[in-house]
Amino acid sequence: MLNGFIGLVILVAIVLAGLYLIAVTENPIAGAPLIFLGFIGLSGVFIVQPNQAVLLVFFGRYLGTVRGSGLWLGVPFTFRRKVSLKVRNFNSKKLKVNDVLGNPIEIAAVIVFKVVDSAKALFDVDDYEQFVEIQSETALRHVASRYPYDNFDEEGYSLRGNSEEVANELAHELQSRLSVAGVEVMEARLTHLAYSTEIASAMLQRQQASAIVSARHRIVEGAVGMVQMAIKQLQQEGFELDEERKAAMINNLMVAIVSERSAQPVINSGSLY
Repeated sequence: MLNGFIGLVILVAIVLAGLYLIAVTENPIAGAPLIFLGFIGLSGVFIVQPNQAVLLVFFGRYLGTVRGSGLWLGVPFTFRRKVSLKVRNFNSKKLKVNDVLGNPIEIAAVIVFKVVDSAKALFDVDDYEQFVEIQSETALRHVASRYPYDNFDEEGYSLRGNSEEVANELAHELQSRLSVAGVEVMEARLTHLAYSTEIASAMLQRQQASAIVSARHRIVEGAVGMVQMAIKQLQQEGFELDEERKAAMINNLMVAIVSERSAQPVINSGSLY
């Protein structure tokens, strides 16, 4: 491979030399081979744009790839294929899949990739762009089927609660699938995640119920701690409470703290006994 500008100077010099021989010898045959050689060499001149690779194939034999931008002189009569090296992204369609629990969900992702091996991209697969699309959707289905949409037990990963981990696993699986096409996966992110319409309302009620139970659990834990702290402080101040009075105080404090409505004060004018 030769710099195109140097190659053009050499080819022009060869043609001029052929014309000079014809003019000096007055014999067209004397300079014709040089002129013919010069014009044949011009067929090997080509341009490579920035972020582009040009593959050279000479009568079915792969000669190599030129990645440097500019004007180049190669082997004449070579078949040249151009491949873009720019970073591109692919937005998958909204896929309807079942998560690990069998719940139908809708999921979509965006894949950011670029070609790093232009020879593999052109020679090892039919259409590397279509290959990326099909393999991306296949990998997305596979990853989505390995996790639940939401983890109500708060154990393990879920698609909604661990989007970063799921995206990393998706990128890793995609890279293993797309290496054969000379493609590097730079990033993979979920762009859409939702329950399918037929179960969306039921799952929303389940999420709301789970949230209410979790909130009640935290409220009770906090109330118990507050009651324990109140009794301990009273005892430290010198107030001695028997078991019956302690039970009554605990009951009143728990009702006042845990109740959804404001507690109504009751004045006891008598005695517990």
